[in-house]
Amino acid sequence: MPQPNHPPAPLHVVQLTDAHLFADPAGTLLGLNTRDSLRHVIAQVQREQPQIDLLLCTGDLTQDGSVAAYQAFRQMTAAFAVPTRWLPGNHDEARVMAEVAQGSDLVQAVTDIGGWRIVMLDSAVLGATHGLLADAQLALLDDALATAGERHCLVCCHHQPVDIGCAWIEPIGLRNADALLQRVRQHAQVRAVLWGHIHQAWDELRDGVRFLATPSTCIQFAPHSEDFKVSEEQPGYRWLRLHADGRLETGVERARDFEVKLDFDSAGY
Repeated sequence: MPQPNHPPAPLHVVQLTDAHLFADPAGTLLGLNTRDSLRHVIAQVQREQPQIDLLLCTGDLTQDGSVAAYQAFRQMTAAFAVPTRWLPGNHDEARVMAEVAQGSDLVQAVTDIGGWRIVMLDSAVLGATHGLLADAQLALLDDALATAGERHCLVCCHHQPVDIGCAWIEPIGLRNADALLQRVRQHAQVRAVLWGHIHQAWDELRDGVRFLATPSTCIQFAPHSEDFKVSEEQPGYRWLRLHADGRLETGVERARDFEVKLDFDSAGY
């Protein structure tokens, strides 16, 4: 008898973002040890995601841009033993990141896996908090989308390209978001745009495209806040299931066993 045709299994993707590691293992943000919180998030991922095909790390891997901090991040995430991709955020040093990633595929910008193409864009601006996609990055995106063929596309960057309803975060988002959004509209194979930076979850559907952001693996920012405000929610990660037909399932999980104790009298974020 002929065997039934089963659809291909979806790709299992995990996103970690905004770890803000220091060279000093004791380094903290608002009294929270960022290596400790990352360790708890990684343990949560390992408990909940028995299969991972790709790990995406979307910026601010470090707080101080140091070799030691990147080495620590690489060592900690190596526990997954899966293909991993990094992109820089506003706290990162892209040159140092590339140095630590030398000899690996960690900073590869375009990755084809299954029926999907993953595009990792560098939106960091040297010495600034806001983001901008330079001409070279837009050209990279144009080429990646034009040559994707029948692959579905997931576009990743660090800075938010849409208004998330936090007044203080808006000026430090992606300054030329229109250039990105225009390309997304022009290419029907773009299924989702994924970022970090805002230290909170975001999930919005716009014209059939999913716009997604993910909690930090350390401190969280309070949603819908006018001024800088942190939340005592637990750190977390995002999982994604990328289906061969272009469908996407996703959710956010948090390190439920991690106790958040913030010190508001410590040095600021």
